Amino acid sequence: MKTYFRIAIPLFILFLSSCEDVIDVDVQTAPARLTIEASLDWEKGTQGNAQTIKLSTSTPFFDTTTNTAVTGASVVVTNNTSAAQFVFSDQNNGEYTTQDFIPVLNQAYTLEVLYNGETYRATETLMPVTDITELIQSTEDGFDDEVLEVNVIFTDPADEKNFYLFKFQERGDLLPELEELDDEFVNGNEISWYYEKEEDEDTNTEEFARGDIVDVELLGISEAYHNYVRILIEQSEGAGLFSTTPVALRGNCINVDNEENYANGYFRVSQVVRESYTFQ
Repeated sequence: MKTYFRIAIPLFILFLSSCEDVIDVDVQTAPARLTIEASLDWEKGTQGNAQTIKLSTSTPFFDTTTNTAVTGASVVVTNNTSAAQFVFSDQNNGEYTTQDFIPVLNQAYTLEVLYNGETYRATETLMPVTDITELIQSTEDGFDDEVLEVNVIFTDPADEKNFYLFKFQERGDLLPELEELDDEFVNGNEISWYYEKEEDEDTNTEEFARGDIVDVELLGISEAYHNYVRILIEQSEGAGLFSTTPVALRGNCINVDNEENYANGYFRVSQVVRESYTFQ
């Protein structure tokens, strides 16, 4: 029996290999573009002086070896009201940093990046955010009434238009989950926003359990960024039966020298509140 078993496996593998077809995947290619990660977040209770902007270039889909960090660029953010300029220093690893940024609510800022002889610009307004009044857990609001969820409770300011971005990230997860909110139908009300995790064997996702810690961020964002991130979230979740056809999603970073050579990414300035919750 042992001799037969040793012979059968190679024969079986040989049979399978003889049935394999080589499939060439035709992946669309595009020219490398500058990618700008410029989210300047001012956490309540801090000065907000330390900020980082990341620059890189896009790569082909299957390229996992190319170093995409952009060095040697000029990165400046200007307060459009006071004309104060904040120079971001090249750290020679794709990161550009400053320790001198001065955040002022409801004032506009312009980002200017000079790279390869071309100038990219984007303008955004620093949006305020309301405080989180309470973080609790429950099983009442989600899709499954037996699954733990975290509830973010806050009061939306009345008589003004507000847009929010939520970031939820369980400790140990690689990336946060993003969700957005427009206060059109809840203006001036107390809002309880829930987040739960559904078990998924394909992605090794597990439901929240006692002792799990989730970090929560609530950001005030502009209407323009809300519209951008809403489409980004929809596309990241995949196309459903009634979803619109995905389109190339452009940010607000315009190449003023060559409009066709636009940059990927978005320049955003926001106030943010951050809290953590441990499930009981």
